[in-house]
Amino acid sequence: MDTTYYDHGTPAERWERARMFFDARDYAAAARVLDGLVGEVPEQTGPRLLLARSYYHSAQLRRAEVELRAVVERDPVEQYARLMLGRTLERQGRQEEADAQLRIASALGGDFTEV
Repeated sequence: MDTTYYDHGTPAERWERARMFFDARDYAAAARVLDGLVGEVPEQTGPRLLLARSYYHSAQLRRAEVELRAVVERDPVEQYARLMLGRTLERQGRQEEADAQLRIASALGGDFTEV
């Protein structure tokens, strides 16, 4: 497959292109753009979270999980990544693992009622 279109431009241009695809609900195209971008700037949370969301919405749950685990490994208090990881694990039928992540996300969000 020719990926020239997806890899073309500066990182900022590709970020905008990925956002356009995501906003248009073309999650697979957004993931193609973001995959290369995340490879170039692996330390940036924003592109990796959007890649995980793109994978999640295009039912590439294992890939979403990998990206989300990379985010929480680098930033254990990233609440949204924990929430998404919990939802991703739920969709995979891994409720016990999901519950642990959802409890952490809830606590990080300031909701201590279920912790």
